[in-house]
Amino acid sequence: MKKYFVLFFAILAFSSCGSNTSIVNSWRDPDVTITQEHFKKVLVVALVKDEASRRITENRIATSNPIFKTSYQYLDATSQLSQEQKLKVLQDEGFDGVISMRLVSKEKEVNYVPGTYTGMYYGGFDGMYTGMYGYGFGNWYGMYSPNFYDPGYYQETTSYMVETNVFSLKQNKLIWTGTTESQYVTDLGQTVDAIMQVVVKEMRKDGSLPPK
Repeated sequence: MKKYFVLFFAILAFSSCGSNTSIVNSWRDPDVTITQEHFKKVLVVALVKDEASRRITENRIATSNPIFKTSYQYLDATSQLSQEQKLKVLQDEGFDGVISMRLVSKEKEVNYVPGTYTGMYYGGFDGMYTGMYGYGFGNWYGMYSPNFYDPGYYQETTSYMVETNVFSLKQNKLIWTGTTESQYVTDLGQTVDAIMQVVVKEMRKDGSLPPK
């Protein structure tokens, strides 16, 4: 099953997701890598308040790999249990890893996009286009310049900061975490893909996953 986990990340690394997502910071446990964990069954958790967004996010990741399972299938009925009891439920179900996504912040920023001016010369004394160089005053005098102006406008941009974590349930500890920033979000599913793509790139960079 280990190969499925690595293959999943390899597929994500080559996917063509939006370029409006970037890594902000990351950390990995210096004593362990994701590859070394040999995950066989991984829980996918989206920590968002909106249930629809949660399911879209979890399904987007879980349907990409047979070892990934959505949290709403296993934890919704355990909401009254303590953290220790929930951990035992997951261990009894055979989970050895967890991938979680958490919305850290959502910030709106308004920027002014200045207008643009375009001038084009036409004409000439005889009514034909002649240009400015190589001609006498007579031709230049007849030229006119229609002006084109696109007015400026204000553009609102929303930035989403998302924290992605990888936990080892065998060791019961965090082994990797990273924060990404996404802008111009129009589709949640594609944004999840973009986040995972950036995460994979960073994992390869810091040695958590093998290089290409």
